[in-house]
Amino acid sequence: MIKKVISMMTVVLLAVFAGGVNADQTIAGGMSVADGDPNAGKSKSELCHGCHGVNGISVDPTTFPNLAGQFAGYIFKQVQDFQLGNRHDDTMSAMAATVTSLQDLKDIAVYFSKQKTMEGKPTGSAAAKTGDTIFHNGVPKAGVYGCINCHGKNGKGRGKGNSLFPVIGGQQKAYIVKQLKDFKAGTRKNDPAGMMGDIAKKLSDEQINAVAEYLSGL
Repeated sequence: MIKKVISMMTVVLLAVFAGGVNADQTIAGGMSVADGDPNAGKSKSELCHGCHGVNGISVDPTTFPNLAGQFAGYIFKQVQDFQLGNRHDDTMSAMAATVTSLQDLKDIAVYFSKQKTMEGKPTGSAAAKTGDTIFHNGVPKAGVYGCINCHGKNGKGRGKGNSLFPVIGGQQKAYIVKQLKDFKAGTRKNDPAGMMGDIAKKLSDEQINAVAEYLSGL
């Protein structure tokens, strides 16, 4: 199982150094925190505050994700994916189109990355306990490896030098469920080397709900 994880991560890293999974796509990590100004980003991100909150904590947990403490490179890539049509959402696709300056996007991304990292409240439910097991150990019988291998301890990422895999610990439950189901259905396909799509297709809706319940409480 570990060999499979290493193999898939190697594919992702090779794609990055080769210029991307597709040559015309921007890859996370294409910018560094030093590229942006968080002070400028605060004012430039005012339109984002209506959905994602001033401090990056979503005002509507059923629709919009938390951005607080998310990697700048990951935010940078996702906005560009919405702009390029590699990812689609009625609200975000329209909002992303309004950011016409790369420097503005870098400033906005760094601003949210500098906010206090998102944190959830554990529920202690049976579903969360199941999600804990999936997060750490995966679902071996289904060929699913643990989320921790890519998303790190408590889902807080693998480190600032690797923004390919986002912070998911403390993210909104409804948002996690939607994204996993979108990956499962193939309506979202901008993940590195198709890793998330492959994983999500092997999870039942009950397992998706369980891992989302656990992650949202971290």
